[in-house]
Amino acid sequence: MKKISLLFLIVFTHLQISAQSKVGTIDVEFIISKMPQLEQVKTGVDAYSKELEGQAKIKYATYQTLIDAYKQNESSYTDAVKKEKQNEIVALEQDIQKFQQNSTQLVQIKQNELVQPLYKKIGEAMNAIVSEEKFTQIFTIDNSIAYLDPDYDITLKVMKKLGLPLPEEGK
Repeated sequence: MKKISLLFLIVFTHLQISAQSKVGTIDVEFIISKMPQLEQVKTGVDAYSKELEGQAKIKYATYQTLIDAYKQNESSYTDAVKKEKQNEIVALEQDIQKFQQNSTQLVQIKQNELVQPLYKKIGEAMNAIVSEEKFTQIFTIDNSIAYLDPDYDITLKVMKKLGLPLPEEGK
C-alpha cells in the first residue's frame, strides 16, 4: 500500500510540475523567409550593394587615371614629384583595399538594419501568443532561448546567494 501511495504521489507531483510550465519552440528564420517584407529587405540590400559598387568603380577609375597620368608624364617628373605621385597612388590603392574590405561589413550592417523590423514583428507576435497561451519558455529551433518567463529566472537569487551586488532597479 505504501508503494502505491508513493507512486501516486510521484505521478501527482510530476503532473503538477508539468502543469506549471509550458514550453514551445519557434523557427524565426523560417518565419522571416515567408514574410512578404523580406523582398523589400533584399531590394534594399541590393540597392545598397550597387551603390557601394558604384563608389568602388569611381575609386578604381580615379586610380587608373592616376596610373595612366603617371606613366605618361613619368619622364618629365622630378624625383620629388615622382615620389609624391607614387605615394598618392599607393594611398589610393590602400583606400580601395580598405573600401573593399569594409563593403562586406557595410552590406551586412545594412541588411541587419533592414531586417530588424521583421524580428521586432515576430517578437511582438510571439509575446502575444505567450501571453494568450501562458507559455513559460520558448526556445528557437537552434536551442537558444527566445522567451523565458521572468518568474523562472533565478539569476538574481544566485547572485544574492553568492553575495554579489544586485543590479539597481530599472537597469
